[in-house]
Amino acid sequence: MSPCIAVTSGEPAGIGPDLCLRLAEYTGAARPVIVGDRALLRERAAAIGLNLALRDFRPEIPVDRGCLDVLHVPLAKPSPAGSLDPANAAYVLALLDRALAGCRSGEFAAMVTAPVHKGVINEAGIHFTGHTEYLAEKTGTPLVVMMLAGSTGNGPLRVALATTHLPLKDVPAAITRDLLEHTLRVLNADLREKYGLATPRILVAGLNPHAGERGYLGSEEIEVIAPVLEKLRAQGLLLSGPHPADTLFTPPRLAQGDAVLAMYHDQGLTVLKYATFGHGINVTLGLPVIRTSVDHGTALELAGTGRADPGSLFAALAEAERMAAGKSLGQ
Repeated sequence: MSPCIAVTSGEPAGIGPDLCLRLAEYTGAARPVIVGDRALLRERAAAIGLNLALRDFRPEIPVDRGCLDVLHVPLAKPSPAGSLDPANAAYVLALLDRALAGCRSGEFAAMVTAPVHKGVINEAGIHFTGHTEYLAEKTGTPLVVMMLAGSTGNGPLRVALATTHLPLKDVPAAITRDLLEHTLRVLNADLREKYGLATPRILVAGLNPHAGERGYLGSEEIEVIAPVLEKLRAQGLLLSGPHPADTLFTPPRLAQGDAVLAMYHDQGLTVLKYATFGHGINVTLGLPVIRTSVDHGTALELAGTGRADPGSLFAALAEAERMAAGKSLGQ
């Protein structure tokens, strides 16, 4: 039986609905179920010139590759392409809540998320820093890890982050021994459970230029990072570093690991997005459910034009399908 995977359509004024409609072209084994407003999807299909059959999702009905299954969640207000409206902020979160509930009940094998607009959600008076943090709070998960992944000419590239959406000035204080230890444990565990790597090899970046140059350019490597690596190595984790970030992302070095842990957002994601943008994905590690996402934003200027590239959403769905299959095989 094809696994049902919930795909939230994201910010209604953005490209999320457009991309979700393109899943009619998906050829994998999974059965994507678009979570969103039925009328919005029909309007957007007409706008971008797609003649698609949409049907209400009912799990007992057999898969029909000629139809897109839609789990209807109603908009608060109509949403023209490219025009943000805080009135629909609660709708965007309702999509996540419905997909998450379905994953936790077993209705869905995984969830895939199209992009949301953090700014307009906050304009509505709802504190929201991102999918990762929202899903962690909703599931009561004390620590989740953001990892982006993609394929390159030299194989898969996986980059996890010790810190995520922080101002650069706040990063050093945020990188504590406790944070690093818990982050590395989550990363190691999910590389084993969800990626099938029996003994994951993790390359750990330093924080400072040249990984601190033995303390001359910063002491975090000596005082924080190295002690954590030594402790976890003694417990059997395969960790190397701290490595200077400017040489860590070279093919010979990357070939020595299965994933990289970067210390802050742009240290790791600049490289990954340069190498895989448009086909990279975001994976939230540590959650009790499988969640993948696109690696881009809402692109309001492309909404309703038909020019949005669905490559990242296709890759996110394929990865969720693969992870769900791997998890079920391991149970």
